Amino acid sequence: MKKAIVIGATSGIGRGIAKILADNGYIVGITGRRTGLLEELKNEKPDSFIVKSFDITDLKETEARLQELVKELGEVDLLFLSSGTGEINGRLIFEIEKMTIDTNVTGFTFIADWIFRFFEKQGFGHFAAVTSVAGIRGSYICPSYNATKAYQINYMESLRQKAFRSKKPITITDIRPGFVDTAMAKGEGLFWVAPIDKAVKQIYKALLSKKQVAYITKRWFLMGILLKIMPEFIYNKI
Repeated sequence: MKKAIVIGATSGIGRGIAKILADNGYIVGITGRRTGLLEELKNEKPDSFIVKSFDITDLKETEARLQELVKELGEVDLLFLSSGTGEINGRLIFEIEKMTIDTNVTGFTFIADWIFRFFEKQGFGHFAAVTSVAGIRGSYICPSYNATKAYQINYMESLRQKAFRSKKPITITDIRPGFVDTAMAKGEGLFWVAPIDKAVKQIYKALLSKKQVAYITKRWFLMGILLKIMPEFIYNKI
């Protein structure tokens, strides 16, 4: 029986992935800040879930709870990191930017490093994290969100290089959603907004295939190419 940890399982993509993993025979350690929502998920399938509540910006608490999960699970085949934040912040209110950085950079990096070291010691493992198509370019309305997602994309690539050089079967999967119908989809005039169920199914297939990078939904791959090649004088007008 395979074992997984899903960080950020209280709602959205993380909750969907936790459920689909459990439906496919995994024992899943589920984490998040809102204990009540985690307990609700556990009650749906009590034998499939282990609950540990923590905020990834509290690094000491995060390490302690992860150690507890590893001890209870015995081994970990997959860690799926879906915990992230971001707000529209055209006024550049620093408290908002700091909250995003604390979660998407500091918390993300701590977990990424922790699980990579664990997988090196274990000898195998699969680390997947939800980044974003937003990480390809900057944004005047949510600067820290796009910037932190760019950081995550580059960090995941760095870990893939480390995994390759380790010669161990360690897989690193960068999940890059466009707009998905969750609380993170903010702003007006959104397009290609994917239903959560469709997004979760495509992510699960990407995990099974051990893809290095997966755009969700698949059509966002084309948008990713367009964003990369778009001249700045055109992008600035969007």
